[in-house]
Amino acid sequence: MSFGRAKPGQARPEVEQRGQHAGLDGRSTSVPRFGHGSRVPGWDEAADLTKDPAVIPDPALTPVPGGLRADVEAAMARYPDRRSATIPALYRAQEEYGWCSPEAIEQVACVMRLTPAYLISVATFYDMLETHPKPRNDVFVCTNISCSLRGADEFYEAMIAAATEDPDVSVRSFECLGACDIAPMASVNGEYVGPLELEDAGRIIEDLRAGRPVLEAKQLRHRRSVDPGANLQAARSAAGQARPEAELPDQNAGRDDPRSTP
Repeated sequence: MSFGRAKPGQARPEVEQRGQHAGLDGRSTSVPRFGHGSRVPGWDEAADLTKDPAVIPDPALTPVPGGLRADVEAAMARYPDRRSATIPALYRAQEEYGWCSPEAIEQVACVMRLTPAYLISVATFYDMLETHPKPRNDVFVCTNISCSLRGADEFYEAMIAAATEDPDVSVRSFECLGACDIAPMASVNGEYVGPLELEDAGRIIEDLRAGRPVLEAKQLRHRRSVDPGANLQAARSAAGQARPEAELPDQNAGRDDPRSTP
């Protein structure tokens, strides 16, 4: 079987040949392949060497919003290699523009002193970074095993139905969001909520439209923890209050008391 390249100017069929391999039952099955042998289209397309080389955007010609610049610079300051800040920087740009638009990519590249191509290669790899326009609000419904066993598939369908007439809400299933203890659950604009009931789908849409916290009573951040400090912080957050540090309980109180148990 020949896997030669298509000749220049020659149209290549969608699938030219099929490779054979053994399935789980031992029988031979067909795998659709392109003429170059790969199952990935465009694998054999040559790079365009006539394009100008990739360059880092000129700061003098690339205006960047002050808030975006400050947050990207803060992200870079947390790492010894500035490229390690690529994901948080792109996510911040997506918050600014609603998606990783060419303008957003250009601005982040300018601040980070990287080429836009480098940032695009990262943005196109990760599910939560979008390189095409999308609705402002993201609802990711976990449909992995723990959530699925507790009704996540039905909730996913209910969530899609609730968001049908709201163009500002995107609903997607997600392989695992790592919060099995509140299954079935979802991430709404990064806020983990659960356990969910079918009626919560409509409430999520209502909260998003009203601009209020989504299912606040079911947010993961408010759940009790074995850490008393975390419980105190959750209570303060729920009440919208901030207590002075002096009022916080002394976690070391009694440790120097000879009557205390080691």
